[in-house]
Amino acid sequence: MAFAERIKEIREGFAPAFWVANITELFERLAYYGAFASLANYLHASLHFPVEQTGTLSGIFGGLVWFLAIVGGAVADRLGFRRALSAAYLILTCSYFLLGSVGASWMGPVRSAIPLYWLVLVILMLPALGISMVKPAVVGSTARASKENVRSIGYSIYYTLVNVGGAAGPFMASLAHRHMGVRSVFMISALCVFAMFFAVLLFFREPRTSGEIQTQNLAQTAKNLGTVLANPRFMLFLIIFSGYWVVYWQVYIGLPLYITGYIDPHANVEMILITDGLSVICLQIIISYLTRWMRSFRAITVGTVITSLAWLIISFHASVWAAVLTLFVVALGEMTLSPRYYEYVSRLAPPGQQGTYMGFAFVPIGIGSLVGGWFMGRLLHHFGDIQHQPQRVWWVMTAFGLLTALCLWIYDRILKPSDLQPCPPEVSAESSPQKNVID
Repeated sequence: MAFAERIKEIREGFAPAFWVANITELFERLAYYGAFASLANYLHASLHFPVEQTGTLSGIFGGLVWFLAIVGGAVADRLGFRRALSAAYLILTCSYFLLGSVGASWMGPVRSAIPLYWLVLVILMLPALGISMVKPAVVGSTARASKENVRSIGYSIYYTLVNVGGAAGPFMASLAHRHMGVRSVFMISALCVFAMFFAVLLFFREPRTSGEIQTQNLAQTAKNLGTVLANPRFMLFLIIFSGYWVVYWQVYIGLPLYITGYIDPHANVEMILITDGLSVICLQIIISYLTRWMRSFRAITVGTVITSLAWLIISFHASVWAAVLTLFVVALGEMTLSPRYYEYVSRLAPPGQQGTYMGFAFVPIGIGSLVGGWFMGRLLHHFGDIQHQPQRVWWVMTAFGLLTALCLWIYDRILKPSDLQPCPPEVSAESSPQKNVID
């Protein structure tokens, strides 16, 4: 297909709801990563939580974001994506504002009535609730507002914009923290999502395709959740794929500790970590184009292998530049599988249940974060503190990732009937039947 024809397909293949949803997601990610980049320091230095409670609160915040996506997806199906996004951005506005106001004088009576730990814990749950509705609604909108022949590139655009927000958020937080104080970071995050609340109200129209139905009542919503939970093949796939995220989250869990502990205690870790996001921003569309011939499931498996092998680089050469190269290769694996993973799950969803299925799609990310933090902490203690061979943590992590890839390959060969193939360009999503099998 000629390049000009492909550009025309892309231009005509997305409904306006696609662009509105994904642009609001960019700013939601900017707000989230900006707030998250300053959260630990804010809790420890400004609110005077001890290190142990700071880590616990930060971990609960990160875990809830992904696990609540299950409920958020069902709510999005029930309310419709427009109302779900509006409610989510309003919740996020209030929660970021409250989080930045915990130490304010007007919150004094509340702090006196409620122990500070529990007050902050409740406030930290609110952003997780909002984000849990944003994620499935945006990804579900991408599914509904994209024609079949451009859906893969649609998820690539989505993932690129997520990473633009992810890279811009910490940069915004750094500037705000330096010039206006750490509390201003949360206020700016609140302003970003408040603007997106109005953007949804003014510009977003509920995407519909032929055969789509909206969940009619709470009983049907509960039934949809039960249907997914009762699907053993799909749930097994999610559990297996969690292994990828155990390996990937070492970008933010294990690598910073390894760099400061065993490479250079004065290294600018935050600047090093930007390598991942910038790589995705620059190369996601190209990687998606080069791997377009792969079946979705094969791309997921190949991406897992690439990310797993990346950690061998820093294990054999402990330097800052090796860390940068490691992150670049990790990003290559991430770019290979992430858009195809969301595409794969969206194709499994029956009509009207994209939000529910996409909510479950985020569960492996939460499992990977919780297990990955616990796992890496023990590996670093054993191989670093006791055996004084810290490079071996990356051997174990690579082996764990390759085992995950092997399990995916076995699942593909034994349990998965067949991979869904994209419709020919001349067949649109509106004219092709939905295939509801676990593939």
